[in-house]
Amino acid sequence: MSEMTKFGSDLIQAMSEALAHAQGKDLPDARVHAIDLGTVDARAVRKKLDLTQDEMASVLGTSPSGYKKWEQGTRQPSGAARTLLRIMEREPEAVLRALSAEPAAVDSDRVIPQAAH
Repeated sequence: MSEMTKFGSDLIQAMSEALAHAQGKDLPDARVHAIDLGTVDARAVRKKLDLTQDEMASVLGTSPSGYKKWEQGTRQPSGAARTLLRIMEREPEAVLRALSAEPAAVDSDRVIPQAAH
């Protein structure tokens, strides 16, 4: 069997397995890794950081109105936003330092993110 034919065969097999998984079929050789981040309290994280809702939205790269919906419970953050909130909950100063384009201004224990230029 030529190399391209083997590659094509492997690709078809992989796509068939992906489709079966997406359809909820049991694949005995497949390993599925799930990480449950659970819910995260955006308001509690923001208050811990002593940020306004607008400042927190800016740090998370989302709109202030979208962020407020998270706090009101009408929407839940998902994907990267939920992960970042979980990290901010555990390592808030490290996240704010990493996200800051400029050195953060520090006012006693309050870290204030600098506006992006």
